[in-house]
Amino acid sequence: MKKYLPAIILAAVAAVGAGWYLTQGSSSGASQSVAAAQSVPATEIHALDVPLGNPDASVVMVEFSSFTCPHCATFHANVFPQIREDFIDTGDILYLKREVFFDRFGLWAALVARCGGAPRYHGIVDLIYQTQSTWAGSADPSVVANNLRRLGRQAGLDEADVEACLADEQKALELTEFWRTNAETYGINSTPSFVINGQRYSNMPAAELTRILNEKLGR
Repeated sequence: MKKYLPAIILAAVAAVGAGWYLTQGSSSGASQSVAAAQSVPATEIHALDVPLGNPDASVVMVEFSSFTCPHCATFHANVFPQIREDFIDTGDILYLKREVFFDRFGLWAALVARCGGAPRYHGIVDLIYQTQSTWAGSADPSVVANNLRRLGRQAGLDEADVEACLADEQKALELTEFWRTNAETYGINSTPSFVINGQRYSNMPAAELTRILNEKLGR
């Protein structure tokens, strides 16, 4: 999915039915989040990251992807499993997924993905991508919000916890500010995109990504 970003991202992101409205502003929480994001390069783990692989690896791969992007779902289904088997689970690289928000639905999905904490994050990410065409298949915000509530329950999350996560304005601000800082720092304007040891790459076939990772590893 290619989206060219305006100077200010997500001028208004409304969580219909979740009890809050998120708008771009200069709140102290947002400012603190931006400062934290700017202090951590793509080769290091940020507080909002949920890392996989070896934290001491010489190669760090950051995936920038949106939960509502069909190309991202395809990458997650067809390419990521091989990369995980060959490079992440072996401890050869450190992998970080950083969420991209081109729309409010993707932000809501991220709030649900993080609702079970770090141990359950990547499992819920799998479910979000596997069911993307179902939960994101409506233009009606209330329908999508209810779909995500059901997805959260399907993932084994408590209904009250899902409601609280969808209504977590501070977390939404932190995530959108982190995304904005990453977009500006690394020039991310399409998804999925990758930053590998500080170098940005666009979406590519599995064979090409494997070649690049092997080169970075000196193989």
